[in-house]
Amino acid sequence: MDTLHIHCDDARAIGRSLRRWRTLQRIKQAHAGELLGVSQATVSRWESGQLAPDADEQRRLRALMQARLDSAADHELARLVNQSAAAVHLVCDSTHRLLAMSAARERQCSLPRSALLGRSLWRYASAEIVAAEARLGALGWFEPDAPALEILTGANLHTEVAIEPSRCRWVRFQLADGSHVRLVETVARWPGPAAHVQASSQGTSSASVPS
Repeated sequence: MDTLHIHCDDARAIGRSLRRWRTLQRIKQAHAGELLGVSQATVSRWESGQLAPDADEQRRLRALMQARLDSAADHELARLVNQSAAAVHLVCDSTHRLLAMSAARERQCSLPRSALLGRSLWRYASAEIVAAEARLGALGWFEPDAPALEILTGANLHTEVAIEPSRCRWVRFQLADGSHVRLVETVARWPGPAAHVQASSQGTSSASVPS
Protein backbone atom coordinates (compact mmCIF):
# COMPACT_ATOMS: atom_id res chain seq x y z
CA MET A 1 0.00 0.00 0.00
CA ASP A 2 1.09 3.62 -0.45
CA THR A 3 -0.46 7.06 -0.28
CA LEU A 4 -2.21 6.50 -3.62
CA HIS A 5 -4.56 4.09 -1.88
CA ILE A 6 -5.52 6.07 1.23
CA HIS A 7 -9.29 6.12 0.99
CA CYS A 8 -11.77 8.45 2.66
CA ASP A 9 -15.52 7.81 2.34
CA ASP A 10 -16.18 11.55 2.66
CA ALA A 11 -13.74 13.04 0.15
CA ARG A 12 -15.49 16.40 0.53
CA ALA A 13 -13.99 16.69 4.02
CA ILE A 14 -10.48 16.62 2.52
CA GLY A 15 -11.43 19.35 0.07
CA ARG A 16 -12.88 21.53 2.82
CA SER A 17 -9.68 21.22 4.87
CA LEU A 18 -7.79 22.92 2.02
CA ARG A 19 -9.29 26.29 2.95
CA ARG A 20 -7.88 26.20 6.49
CA TRP A 21 -4.46 25.18 5.19
CA ARG A 22 -4.56 27.87 2.50
CA THR A 23 -5.46 30.57 5.00
CA LEU A 24 -2.47 29.82 7.22
CA GLN A 25 -0.19 29.55 4.20
CA ARG A 26 -1.60 32.82 2.78
CA ILE A 27 -2.15 31.16 -0.58
CA LYS A 28 -4.93 32.36 -2.85
CA GLN A 29 -7.36 29.97 -4.50
CA ALA A 30 -5.93 30.68 -7.93
CA HIS A 31 -2.40 29.79 -6.80
CA ALA A 32 -3.66 26.66 -5.04
CA GLY A 33 -5.35 25.67 -8.29
CA GLU A 34 -2.07 26.08 -10.17
CA LEU A 35 -0.25 23.91 -7.63
CA LEU A 36 -2.94 21.23 -7.88
CA GLY A 37 -3.47 21.40 -11.64
CA VAL A 38 -7.12 22.46 -11.40
CA SER A 39 -9.09 25.67 -11.90
CA GLN A 40 -9.84 28.25 -9.21
CA ALA A 41 -13.51 27.34 -9.59
CA THR A 42 -12.71 23.71 -8.73
CA VAL A 43 -10.79 24.77 -5.62
CA SER A 44 -13.75 26.93 -4.58
CA ARG A 45 -16.19 24.04 -5.01
CA TRP A 46 -13.93 21.70 -3.02
CA GLU A 47 -13.65 24.16 -0.17
CA SER A 48 -17.40 24.73 -0.03
CA GLY A 49 -18.11 21.01 -0.09
CA GLN A 50 -20.03 21.25 -3.37
CA LEU A 51 -17.56 18.96 -5.16
CA ALA A 52 -15.56 15.96 -3.98
CA PRO A 53 -12.01 15.53 -5.34
CA ASP A 54 -11.46 12.27 -7.20
CA ALA A 55 -8.81 9.73 -6.20
CA ASP A 56 -5.97 11.38 -8.13
CA GLU A 57 -6.97 14.84 -6.88
CA GLN A 58 -7.04 13.53 -3.30
CA ARG A 59 -3.50 12.24 -3.77
CA ARG A 60 -2.37 15.69 -4.96
CA LEU A 61 -4.18 17.38 -2.07
CA ARG A 62 -2.50 15.10 0.44
CA ALA A 63 0.91 15.77 -1.09
CA LEU A 64 0.35 19.53 -1.07
CA MET A 65 -0.84 19.64 2.55
CA GLN A 66 1.63 17.11 3.93
CA ALA A 67 3.12 17.96 7.31
CA ARG A 68 6.59 19.43 7.66
CA LEU A 69 8.37 20.10 10.94
CA ASP A 70 9.37 23.72 10.34
CA SER A 71 8.96 25.66 13.60
CA ALA A 72 10.68 25.23 16.95
CA ALA A 73 7.36 24.08 18.44
CA ASP A 74 7.00 21.43 15.72
CA HIS A 75 10.47 20.08 16.44
CA GLU A 76 9.75 20.06 20.17
CA LEU A 77 6.66 17.93 19.56
CA ALA A 78 8.78 15.46 17.60
CA ARG A 79 11.40 15.43 20.35
CA LEU A 80 8.78 14.63 22.99
CA VAL A 81 7.51 11.74 20.88
CA ASN A 82 11.03 10.40 20.29
CA GLN A 83 11.78 10.50 24.02
CA SER A 84 8.43 9.13 25.21
CA ALA A 85 8.45 5.93 27.29
CA ALA A 86 5.19 4.86 25.61
CA ALA A 87 4.83 3.01 22.30
CA VAL A 88 3.98 6.07 20.22
CA HIS A 89 4.78 7.58 16.85
CA LEU A 90 3.95 10.73 14.90
CA VAL A 91 2.96 10.73 11.23
CA CYS A 92 1.80 13.25 8.67
CA ASP A 93 -1.99 13.06 8.83
CA SER A 94 -2.30 13.32 5.05
CA THR A 95 0.35 10.87 3.84
CA HIS A 96 1.22 8.79 6.94
CA ARG A 97 4.87 9.75 6.46
CA LEU A 98 6.77 9.03 9.69
CA LEU A 99 8.01 12.13 11.52
CA ALA A 100 8.95 10.77 14.97
CA MET A 101 8.93 7.44 16.85
CA SER A 102 9.62 6.45 20.44
CA ALA A 103 12.13 3.76 21.35
CA ALA A 104 9.31 1.56 22.67
CA ARG A 105 7.57 1.68 19.27
CA GLU A 106 10.86 1.17 17.44
CA ARG A 107 11.40 -2.08 19.34
CA GLN A 108 8.25 -3.42 17.66
CA CYS A 109 9.83 -2.93 14.22
CA SER A 110 12.56 -4.88 12.46
CA LEU A 111 13.76 -1.72 10.75
CA PRO A 112 15.45 1.06 12.76
CA ARG A 113 13.71 4.38 13.21
CA SER A 114 16.35 6.07 11.05
CA ALA A 115 15.37 3.88 8.09
CA LEU A 116 11.66 4.64 8.52
CA LEU A 117 11.73 8.41 9.04
CA GLY A 118 10.32 10.22 6.03
CA ARG A 119 8.62 7.08 4.67
CA SER A 120 4.87 6.55 4.54
CA LEU A 121 3.74 3.83 6.95
CA TRP A 122 0.44 3.37 5.12
CA ARG A 123 1.68 0.21 3.40
CA TYR A 124 1.82 -1.42 6.85
CA ALA A 125 -1.76 -0.55 7.86
CA SER A 126 -3.93 -3.40 9.15
CA ALA A 127 -7.35 -4.11 7.63
CA GLU A 128 -8.99 -2.45 10.65
CA ILE A 129 -6.87 0.68 10.29
CA VAL A 130 -7.71 0.93 6.58
CA ALA A 131 -11.41 0.66 7.43
CA ALA A 132 -11.11 3.27 10.20
CA GLU A 133 -9.26 5.66 7.88
CA ALA A 134 -12.12 5.49 5.40
CA ARG A 135 -14.57 6.65 8.09
CA LEU A 136 -12.61 9.66 9.34
CA GLY A 137 -14.68 12.21 7.43
CA ALA A 138 -17.91 10.89 8.96
CA LEU A 139 -16.35 11.04 12.44
CA GLY A 140 -15.42 14.73 12.15
CA TRP A 141 -11.69 14.08 11.93
CA PHE A 142 -11.07 16.92 9.47
CA GLU A 143 -12.96 19.52 11.50
CA PRO A 144 -11.13 22.11 13.66
CA ASP A 145 -12.24 20.41 16.91
CA ALA A 146 -11.57 16.83 15.81
CA PRO A 147 -12.10 14.27 18.59
CA ALA A 148 -9.42 11.83 19.62
CA LEU A 149 -10.30 8.37 18.32
CA GLU A 150 -9.60 4.94 19.75
CA ILE A 151 -9.10 2.10 17.28
CA LEU A 152 -9.21 -1.64 17.91
CA THR A 153 -6.93 -3.33 15.40
CA GLY A 154 -5.79 -6.81 14.52
CA ALA A 155 -2.28 -7.75 13.41
CA ASN A 156 -0.88 -6.51 10.10
CA LEU A 157 1.43 -9.49 9.37
CA HIS A 158 4.40 -7.20 8.65
CA THR A 159 7.70 -7.41 10.51
CA GLU A 160 9.25 -4.17 9.27
CA VAL A 161 6.58 -2.16 11.13
CA ALA A 162 4.60 -4.68 13.15
CA ILE A 163 1.10 -4.01 14.44
CA GLU A 164 -0.14 -6.41 17.11
CA PRO A 165 -3.79 -6.84 18.12
CA SER A 166 -4.27 -3.77 20.29
CA ARG A 167 -6.23 -0.67 21.16
CA CYS A 168 -4.60 2.53 19.93
CA ARG A 169 -5.45 6.22 20.17
CA TRP A 170 -5.27 8.73 17.33
CA VAL A 171 -4.98 12.45 18.11
CA ARG A 172 -4.78 15.13 15.40
CA PHE A 173 -2.58 18.21 15.89
CA GLN A 174 -2.09 21.26 13.69
CA LEU A 175 1.46 22.39 13.06
CA ALA A 176 2.66 25.96 12.70
CA ASP A 177 2.26 25.95 8.91
CA GLY A 178 -1.36 24.75 9.05
CA SER A 179 -0.62 21.12 8.13
CA HIS A 180 -1.72 18.31 10.43
CA VAL A 181 0.01 15.42 12.15
CA ARG A 182 -1.41 12.34 13.84
CA LEU A 183 -0.14 11.06 17.17
CA VAL A 184 -0.60 7.28 17.32
CA GLU A 185 -0.29 5.61 20.73
CA THR A 186 -0.74 1.95 21.65
CA VAL A 187 -3.03 2.08 24.68
CA ALA A 188 -3.33 -1.64 25.43
CA ARG A 189 -2.59 -5.01 23.88
CA TRP A 190 -5.72 -6.79 22.63
CA PRO A 191 -6.28 -10.58 22.80
CA GLY A 192 -7.53 -10.75 19.21
CA PRO A 193 -8.61 -8.66 16.21
CA ALA A 194 -11.48 -6.26 16.65
CA ALA A 195 -13.30 -3.96 14.29
CA HIS A 196 -14.61 -0.73 15.64
CA VAL A 197 -13.59 2.84 16.13
CA GLN A 198 -15.01 5.28 18.61
CA ALA A 199 -14.38 8.76 19.86
CA SER A 200 -12.47 8.85 23.12
CA SER A 201 -13.60 10.73 26.20
CA GLN A 202 -12.61 13.94 24.41
CA GLY A 203 -15.37 13.36 21.84
CA THR A 204 -19.02 12.38 21.82
CA SER A 205 -19.66 10.19 18.78
CA SER A 206 -18.94 6.54 18.04
CA ALA A 207 -19.35 4.33 14.99
CA SER A 208 -18.76 0.76 13.88
CA VAL A 209 -16.24 -0.02 11.18
CA PRO A 210 -16.52 -3.25 9.22
CA SER A 211 -13.40 -5.39 9.05
